[in-house]
Amino acid sequence: MRKTLAIAAMAGSVAFAGLALSPASAQAATQSATQSATASASTAGSGNWGKFFSSDRKAYTFGKTWKSGGKVFTKWNGVDKRGGKKGWVWFEYYQNGSWHKFNRSWDGKTVGSWSGRGIKKVYTFTCWAGKFDNCGRKYRIY
Repeated sequence: MRKTLAIAAMAGSVAFAGLALSPASAQAATQSATQSATASASTAGSGNWGKFFSSDRKAYTFGKTWKSGGKVFTKWNGVDKRGGKKGWVWFEYYQNGSWHKFNRSWDGKTVGSWSGRGIKKVYTFTCWAGKFDNCGRKYRIY
């Protein structure tokens, strides 16, 4: 009987110790995730973005977005790894209470820029071989 009670007590203390360690490891994991999220947010806030690839990875865009004097500026670079077909960059932005969208195409390498007042959010994505073909993920750049 004493052996059974001793084994039960040991098992209980091991389980208790496991539970006691569990929140600490969970807290460490949460802190690590928070630090990682903060680091990526600060990187995103620096204004530089990209390389954002098309779904087939044959074209990509990268650039910089910043605000100055109440105006949002975007400078972008497009790279098309394959000749013969165009790469397309799309920009979607929220300005003065409504959404707007436009695109630019290129063949090879190019640099472009645009700006506007009253812009609150900007998203971009890259396509290759057509305006709506092989489009990659959409990313928020401002």
